[in-house]
Amino acid sequence: MTCRPLTRLSLLAAAFALVLPLAQAQTARAKGAPISAAVVSNYPPLEFKDPASGKLSGFDIDLGEALAAKLGTTIKWEETSFDQMMSSLATGRVDIILSGMTDLPERRDAVKFIDYLKTGPQFYVTNARAAEFSSMTALCGKKVGASRRTSFPVEIGKWSDAQCVKAGKPAIIVTGTDGSADARTQLRQGRLDAAVQGGETLPYIMGQEPNTYATVGKPFAFQYVGLAIGRKNEALAAELSEAMTKLIADGSYAKIAAKWRLADYAVPKLIIDSAN
Repeated sequence: MTCRPLTRLSLLAAAFALVLPLAQAQTARAKGAPISAAVVSNYPPLEFKDPASGKLSGFDIDLGEALAAKLGTTIKWEETSFDQMMSSLATGRVDIILSGMTDLPERRDAVKFIDYLKTGPQFYVTNARAAEFSSMTALCGKKVGASRRTSFPVEIGKWSDAQCVKAGKPAIIVTGTDGSADARTQLRQGRLDAAVQGGETLPYIMGQEPNTYATVGKPFAFQYVGLAIGRKNEALAAELSEAMTKLIADGSYAKIAAKWRLADYAVPKLIIDSAN
């Protein structure tokens, strides 16, 4: 997610904080130069490869292009792995991360977030088993999977402690998966009873695979997804914040959100580091 294991996350953030000041001092971006952005193209509808053209597509891609246009420049997409995004920013290989990254407190020592979507983890099951899960508490004691690269496994555990264990019901069996696509595969194969993804991704997935999945309840936590910039890169942060404000004001941002069926998750104003 991109909304995207927390133990690894803290180690990445610590390593990033150690190398960031030197990297930023050496790689100042010239005004008007293209903006390089790290992206992992496996999180539709935020970023993915269009099956017909093979080109990058999605909400984040459109948003990045629009932000760059407001600044009178272009954006250069650098495809990488999720685990390499933070180090790519730290070492100056990219200027920003725009790839469905969740704005988490433990990441903010290293990066500043310009938040552009409000979302939350959502339980879902196969359509064939939807009748078994008429309420969220029906998931207690069941095997539920989510990408181990995200905060979702931890969020599932918190919800289970509060809604299952405290009520005397068995805890959810939390399973980390190799991404959201792997979770859906295991769900269809019956190796999981349910799965969790960011709520913003499910309308697109359900549209691509009709009559396959059903949501259970509503999102059980709320988070922001943000564009990440090195904490000390104040000039670029200011430029992008101004551009984001303009996109919201002139309606361009809302049009991009509507195009990707994300209007319900759109932010109403500029939000930095989850501060309204």
